[in-house]
Amino acid sequence: MSVFQITSFFIIISSVFLHTHSADDIYYAVMPQTVTALTGSCVQIPCSFITTDFENKRNRTKSIYGIWLKNKSQFGDSDGFIAFNSSENIIRGFSDIQITGNLSERNCTTVFYNIMKNHSDRYYFRLEMEPDVFKATFNPDPADSTHSRKTVDITVRDSPQPPELKPNDTFSVMENKTVNLSCSAEAPCPEQPPTISWTNIPESANITTQLQEKPDKTQSVFSHVTFKASYMDHKKNISCTATYPRKTSEDLTVETSVKLRVLFPPKETHIIITPAASVSVGTNVTLTCISKASPSNDMNYAWYKREQEMPIAWGKKISLIVTHNNTGSYFCIAQNKHGNQSSAEIQLTIEGDSEYSRVIYGCTGGLLAFFMFSAVFYYFMRTKTSSQAHVIESDQATNRNSIMVATYANSSIAISKKSEREETDDIHYGEIDFSKLQTDNMTRKNSNDEPQTEYGEIQVTGRNNKNQKC
Repeated sequence: MSVFQITSFFIIISSVFLHTHSADDIYYAVMPQTVTALTGSCVQIPCSFITTDFENKRNRTKSIYGIWLKNKSQFGDSDGFIAFNSSENIIRGFSDIQITGNLSERNCTTVFYNIMKNHSDRYYFRLEMEPDVFKATFNPDPADSTHSRKTVDITVRDSPQPPELKPNDTFSVMENKTVNLSCSAEAPCPEQPPTISWTNIPESANITTQLQEKPDKTQSVFSHVTFKASYMDHKKNISCTATYPRKTSEDLTVETSVKLRVLFPPKETHIIITPAASVSVGTNVTLTCISKASPSNDMNYAWYKREQEMPIAWGKKISLIVTHNNTGSYFCIAQNKHGNQSSAEIQLTIEGDSEYSRVIYGCTGGLLAFFMFSAVFYYFMRTKTSSQAHVIESDQATNRNSIMVATYANSSIAISKKSEREETDDIHYGEIDFSKLQTDNMTRKNSNDEPQTEYGEIQVTGRNNKNQKC
């Protein structure tokens, strides 16, 4: 072998060793084993790497490049597919790929944009430090359990994974206690993170939402909600909804729900009457006690009638055959292990009784008013009549006295004239006892209360002493 051939051989061997890493080098990459991407969106691959004596290598390096290989790890393999090479700015099969990490700081984080379904595959990262300082593809090493995550599988889906809700199953909370719920949704594309919304939570609920990094360096949107439990929230399906925006197509929405179980004493207790509250005698009436409570499988019901201290019955329903004796006001008390509540009273009546009573009361009141009015009227008229009678009697007495005086006066004149005609020469005298007449008159008036005919006695005396009566 010639010197030239030997020299050429050593040059080739030296070149091979320069483009490979030293056998003593330890190197590996840290990245998630799998990443789920959404069609039409982007996916970020968090990536970092470790090499022996990296600071020394970096000091001797003029340029550092990152390369992503698809399907195969062999860089020089004819079947290999170079998806991205930062040294030549080569992008194949993608609209855009960018290494967003700083390779000089051992950060190889990369974003694949506008990822499509056919991009699902295994991807390998290769680092090249020029000139000929370090070149290596970070292959998975089955023998190395400590640093086995040296590559990543990208899975592209048409719909995202539902968000994770915790608690993830039906859970119980006491009324007026604080409810804590958390919801997280994967954010494979941090530039377009999903938005999280809640349904069936109170308006007063407190919500905090932020983008967080997980242990494998992937990101997710985390939302936390707190509120005070009310009995009205019992059996509600609380949902966490994640909406993923996409530049190339419509947004996608997925959700996860959990059922809330609130423990509380009876609420809204009331009575239902079947068929009605007012029925005819002999009707079979059912009273049902209705109440909301949790738990409800251990409910107790007690029935009471007004003015009776002890329960008249137990159970959710009672039946009565309506009689005049069992009408009245009823109420029930519902109870579970957390407390009790009483219903409002209901009035059980016989149909028509109330109307009949109103008629009776109306008639009685009318008659009473009539009799009172009649009594007042009678008293008023009697008083008025008595007064008028007294006045009339007084007037009559006065008139009678006047008439008697006039009568006696006229009689005296008439007798006087007659005597003058008959006995011109004789003088006649008449005596009238008015006091006796008036006294007798008053006596007869008081005893008989009726007017009496009065008679006057006149004695006439003359010379011949003859008595004459008129």
